[in-house]
Order: sequence, then structure tokens, then C-alpha cells
Amino acid sequence: MGKRDWRKLDESDVRVRPGKGTRPRSKRRPEHADAETAMVIGVDRGRWTCAMESGAVVTAMRARELGRTPVVVGDQVGIVGDTSGLPDTLARIVRVEERTSVLRRTADDTDPFERVVVANASQLIMVVALADPPPRTGFIDRCLVAAYAGGLEPVLCLTKSDLASPDSLLALYTELDVPVVVTRSDEEPAALRARLTDTVSCLIGHSGVGKSTLVNKLVPDANRAVGVVSGVGKGRHTSTQAVALRLPEGGWVVDTPGIRSFGLAHITPDDIVKAFPDFAEAAEECPPGCGHLGSPEDPGCMLDELVPDAPGRLASLRRLLASRAGRDDHAD
Repeated sequence: MGKRDWRKLDESDVRVRPGKGTRPRSKRRPEHADAETAMVIGVDRGRWTCAMESGAVVTAMRARELGRTPVVVGDQVGIVGDTSGLPDTLARIVRVEERTSVLRRTADDTDPFERVVVANASQLIMVVALADPPPRTGFIDRCLVAAYAGGLEPVLCLTKSDLASPDSLLALYTELDVPVVVTRSDEEPAALRARLTDTVSCLIGHSGVGKSTLVNKLVPDANRAVGVVSGVGKGRHTSTQAVALRLPEGGWVVDTPGIRSFGLAHITPDDIVKAFPDFAEAAEECPPGCGHLGSPEDPGCMLDELVPDAPGRLASLRRLLASRAGRDDHAD
């Protein structure tokens, strides 16, 4: 104490250094004004492959300030650090831009955890074989629901038309005005190529329908594995993760793993009806909680009054609603 009288000290004379847990943390985060824009084209074990606007392809990690912000194929992101794309270099993703569309699914209709398949795609190409394996309309309906709810334009791509006619299947979707592309295994997919050029499109379908074969024709250096159909009519999974591939003519195609089911637990009936402007206004007058399936399931549904005006289109819409509700016979 020296010559000072300790009895005259008060609390203002005592200096206490706060512990690490009590220090106020700044909520300010770096703005990263110098971040370069890139598109995520692949994800693998905590590393993201990104295509820069300059054409370079870089590997990046998620910056700490992003926390657990999900980053998926198709996301537009801001990147800092080494963006040269040279071997053994690593950049950082510091920003994820707002998404224009999102394709989501759940494992099944009771799973509360939704999985983002791809972001910012403008089209969902539903690849369906006309034979070997036979088409499953329930799967098509569920993909349509996910596309409408996520802001993507659905396109029906029918493969193996050399084995079966598409007419009976197409008749089911006439009222929905879904664009259709028909391909054969022994011909180049010229019509599909033209539709994909200068867009970001997502291909989805069961294993064995010819999706990887199409990708190999569209992107010759893709080298996607091609599988065969099993004896029970279900294909083997040949693509193990979603990946965006640059098209020679411009644009991107996102190839997704072959899936056996498409859960829609995250989508409500209103999400589906909003994609149909001719029905959306009437649906706003429906009772709370209406599933829009009509009587007897949903008494008081205002869409019933539209049946005389658009019977075929309303029937198609309600088939999609039934698919979402798990009441279809071919959900997988």
C-alpha cells in the first residue's frame, strides 16, 4: 500500500479485469465490399466448389460469421481470399445472396426436416421413362407440387420413347399446360438442349430413367455414371450428390441423385393453389384450414363453384393436392 492508508480506499480504487465470458461482443460484422460473386456448383464434406464470374473454379469454406447458414448448389455467394482456383488454395464464402427459387423436399410426408435440393434454378426438368422402369404419375405430381411451391417452371422430359408411346401419359397433364420434351435413347436430345441453353435447370428423376445418359449427352465431359434397372423395376443410384455442370452452349444443368420418394411435408395446400392464378382468388374465400379437395373432404371449399368453368384443370389441381396429402396411389 506504500504510504496510502488502506482504510481510506473505496471500490473506485479497485480495478477488476472482466473475464472473457463477460466482455461485450460487437455485433458488427465485416461488410466484405471486395467479395467476388460466384455460383456454388458442388458440395462435399464442408467444402464448396464455386464457379467465379471470371471462369475460375475455386474451393471455399464457409466463413465463421455465417454460422450454420445453409449453402447449397445453385446459391449465389460472395467469396474472399484466394480466388485463383490454383491447386491447394482455399477461399471463404462470406455472403449468401437472396434466393430467387428453392427446390425442397422431405424424406417422406411425416418428416419435419426439409432438405434444399437446389437454389436459384429457373426450371425443374422431371425426367421420366416411358418404360423400363414404367412411369409413376404420383412422383410426377409431387415434383410438380414442389416446383410450383418453390418458384420453378416444371418441364416434363419423357425418355425411352423408342420403347413406348407418350400419348396416354401426356393426356393426364394437358390441363396443366406443362411443357413436354420427348427423347429417345438412339437420338441426340436437341429439343431438351435448346430449352436448357442460357438457364439454370435442375434434373430430377428416379434412378434408371436415363437421367445420367442425358447429362452425358448434354455435357460430353461430365462422365456421370450410368446404371441399369434392377429386376424389380427400380434403378440403381448412380449419382451420389447434386452437382452443377456448365453447358457448352451456355447455362447450367444441375444433376441430382436418383431418388425413390419425394416428401412434401413442408408444403401447404395454399402453397399449391397460389401457383394457379385462375383459382387463387376463389381459394382466399375458403374456410380456414381448407385443403381445397372439395366435398366431402373439405365442405365449403369455394373451388367447387369453379367446376363448371374449368372441370379438367380443377381436377388436375386437386390431383396434385391429393398427392401432397399422401392420398395418391403411386406416391413413390
